[in-house]
Amino acid sequence: SMANEKIGIPKRFALEQNYPNPFNPSTTITYALPERSFVVLTVYNLLGAEVRVLQNGYQDAGYKTVTFEGKDLPSGIYFYRLQAGKFTAAGKAMLLK
Repeated sequence: SMANEKIGIPKRFALEQNYPNPFNPSTTITYALPERSFVVLTVYNLLGAEVRVLQNGYQDAGYKTVTFEGKDLPSGIYFYRLQAGKFTAAGKAMLLK
């Protein structure tokens, strides 16, 4: 587990920058849910094509971490988008092979 792993219930929705970034072959995406929410976390390539669905379903409140595995993907920039209830946020990850 990461040294800065957070405990408890966050006060607000948040999506953090993936770490490490750039990455190869995998990176971690962390987000915060202040309440139980229906969560969809999707990764897209630069053309807007969906390449991964990392989470799709209800999750309890708390700090969540998901691994984005890029072994089978080409180098380049990927966008990840979190939808949790009415909250939406996006980040940018770079895969360097």
